[in-house]
Order: sequence, then structure tokens, then C-alpha cells
Amino acid sequence: MEVTAQLAVTRLADGALVMTPGTRGQFEVVDAVGGGPLRHRMLHVDPDEVPGLAEALQGYPPVPSRWIDPAVAPAWVTPEGFGDVGSIVVTPLPGHGIPAGAIVLLRRADTGPFSEGEEATAREFAARSGLAMSAARMFAQQASITEVLMRELLPPSLQHVCGVEYAGGYRPAQDSERVGGDFYDVHSGVDGAEETLAVLGDVCGKGLEAAVLTGKIRSAVHALLPMADDHLRLLRLLNNALLSDDHARFVTLVLASVSRAGADVRLRLTCAGHPPPMIIRADGRVEDAATLGTLIGALPEVHASTWETRLAPGETCLLYTDGITEAQGGPLGREQFGEERLRRAAAECAGMPAEAVVERVQMLATEWVGRNAHDDMALLAVTAPRGRHLTAVGGSSRGRYTA
Repeated sequence: MEVTAQLAVTRLADGALVMTPGTRGQFEVVDAVGGGPLRHRMLHVDPDEVPGLAEALQGYPPVPSRWIDPAVAPAWVTPEGFGDVGSIVVTPLPGHGIPAGAIVLLRRADTGPFSEGEEATAREFAARSGLAMSAARMFAQQASITEVLMRELLPPSLQHVCGVEYAGGYRPAQDSERVGGDFYDVHSGVDGAEETLAVLGDVCGKGLEAAVLTGKIRSAVHALLPMADDHLRLLRLLNNALLSDDHARFVTLVLASVSRAGADVRLRLTCAGHPPPMIIRADGRVEDAATLGTLIGALPEVHASTWETRLAPGETCLLYTDGITEAQGGPLGREQFGEERLRRAAAECAGMPAEAVVERVQMLATEWVGRNAHDDMALLAVTAPRGRHLTAVGGSSRGRYTA
């Protein structure tokens, strides 16, 4: 709107008012005068006060300027400091399918009226401006919709939940994108249960298509939370849901049921076609979780084993996607980061808080990749805090343990 008004007063008229179709009598208006500032307003007015303006806002042909008496023009049409109006042209701004608005061009009384040629030029200008305004409005709406959907697909921010530290890190395959096929979530227990369900997954593929399936899977897992005490049952129900959907993608998952056991943290881990999590002990030892399982969404039957362990204060369970271990880089740019290198990095993180573990591993993987192409990368750390100080959350919840 601002550009249309500015261009109009630069070449076509002494003053211009651009108006978009209103709702409930409210109209968005931008006016300008040659050599003066733009003015953006929301007006509660009646467009019928200007001959032809109400029709122009509905996309009807323009009214010739000789049919409009400048003396009847209301004050809100005239830009501030414009002076006496000598001639008025009202023309529609056609858009993509629906009108984009209308433009009112003004000439001062001492300038002379608009000629037929100038009115024809004004109509051509309005036609092009209307299409540009309509396209800009459409792209702005699409950007707003995309932003809302993107917020729903982005990994959540994590914190202490039921006395356990959580931290996550995510890097999409393309730095220009914000979402992809890797994801993680931490779900509080159903009906006040102390056991929390942490989920990390990797959808086949990358980019927006993988992100759409990621959103479906995250929603499905959330709906299946009442079955979280039985990992195999949850995975089989999720597998059935994916097999019935019209797509050819599958997902690998790690489920981690987490609860406090005094100063320790109790873990139940189940992998479904996913690399097993690493357990970082306080003395620097790194263990692989002894759990295996089949892919989700690929086969009619799902088989998986669940492994249980405990984390002493300061110990961490690190869940990761293969985007970390398969990241290619190094001196020659073709060597994978690999599980052994990840294991050494994890051992260096012994005793660190969850957030520090994620930041350290993510930094090393990013340095290793450099500028090479890579897959989505996701990390989720579950750490047993070193202390057991119970603090209130929001003044009304059961509280949480903090280090």
C-alpha cells in the first residue's frame, strides 16, 4: 500500500489515498502527498461518501473524473496539508480473484483536471499495483500460516521434569530450513504419574515432507501416552497407525521411561530400529543400552526388547540420531564421525549437566562436518541431578528436584 501511494504521487497526482476492503466499517488507509510523508490509518468511514469508491472497492469499473464533484469529497479523503482539491479519480485495484482495494488520485485546484490519457494511465497503474498488493498480501498470509505450523513442528525447549534434567539439540539437514525428520519430546506422566516418557526419533527422509510425518508421529505418540507403561504395545499401535497411512516412509524410535528412585533415576529404554542410547557413568565409562527392535511403519509386526538401568547422580543417558554418527567430515571430508568418536566425546562429558553434554557433542559434530552436506542431527540427554533439593514450580504444582 505504501509503495502504491508513493509511486502515485511521484508520477500521477498531487495526492493519493489507497484503501483496502474493510470489515465492519473499518478500512485500512494509506495516503500521501507529493513531497510529504506517508500516513497509515485505520478509519471507520462510509466509502459511499466518495462517488464511485464503494463500487471500486468491490472491483467495479472506475467513475470518470468529470463525474465527481471535488466539493463533495469528505475531509478524510484529503491528505493532511493538501489544500483545495480540483480533480478526483477513483479507480479499483484488481487483485488475484478478489479486489485488492481502490485508489483515489487527487489534483490541486491550481493544477488542472485529469485528462482522458492520464485517467487511462491511472487505470493501468492501478491494475498492476492491485496485482502486486494482492500477491504481497497472499504471501504474507502464507508466511504467517507457515510460521504457525513451523512452531508446532520445532523441537520443544526442555528443562527439569519430575526431578530429572533434560536437554535437547537439533540441527536440520539444510541450514536454511528449520524443521526436518529428526525429533524429540518429553511427556509428563498421565494422571499425575511420576514416570515421564522421553522420545527421540528419526523419520526416513529430510526436509518439509519428513517434517510433516514427524508432526503426525509426535501427535500419535502423545495420544498413546496412556499406554506408555508398555513400550511394545505403544510401538505396535503406532506401527499400525503408520501402516494404514498413505505414505512410504518409516521411522526409528527410542522410548525412555524415566522416574526418580531416591537420589537415582530409573530408566526403561526401548529401541525400534534406532541406535541404542549411550549411558555415561560418573567414572567416565560409556555403556550401550542393550535394547534392539524393528523399524516402525515398515513391517506388519514389531518386535523390540526393553532394557532397564539406573543413573546415579551426575550420570547421563544420551539419545542420538544417526545424523551424528554418520556425519562425514574430518581432514579429508569423507570420514564418518562414527560411534567410537561419539563414545570418546561422551566419556569426556562425565559428570556434566544435561545441557553441557548436548552442547559439547553438538559442537564436536558440527566442527567435524564443517561445510559438508549432512543429515538431520538430534540429541537428547537425560541426567540424574547431583542434588535433591525440592523446589515449587509456579506455586501450585507438586514441585521438582533441582541440582
